Amino acid sequence: MLQLNLPIFQPKLKKTDGEIFIFDQIRKKYLLLTPEEWVRQSFLNYLIHHKGYPLSLMENEAMIKLNNMTRRCDTVVYNNQLQPLAIVEYKRPDITINQQVFDQIVRYNIVLRVDYLIVSNGLEHFCCKMDYQTQQYWFLEEVPGYEMLLKG
Repeated sequence: MLQLNLPIFQPKLKKTDGEIFIFDQIRKKYLLLTPEEWVRQSFLNYLIHHKGYPLSLMENEAMIKLNNMTRRCDTVVYNNQLQPLAIVEYKRPDITINQQVFDQIVRYNIVLRVDYLIVSNGLEHFCCKMDYQTQQYWFLEEVPGYEMLLKG
């Protein structure tokens, strides 16, 4: 797979019927290794092992209802009371992160109202901190550690 702008890790892989699968430690199952799944699993490894995000407080493909339609957030990060703190959206490395990508994660945030929005294509990573009182947001220089998420 393509080298990403993330720490190298050794994922659990298996080959079945000529296709390669990667183990998702959150969903505890093997998934087809697509470019987007490679970004997801690499970024999750980064969050867990380098930013202190608890595996048990993250959910992949979190279902939400938005305008009477079911949507799936790529990853949602929670606190110990299972209140959402951050939404993470992944794209394949060949997808440019643009306004359309941010519009997608902002729509999900209409439902979840988290303090942090994170987007990555594995090569570029962006994180926004929301301020609901002033109706503003700002980009952070790096993805915050889990302890920073808890502080809001």
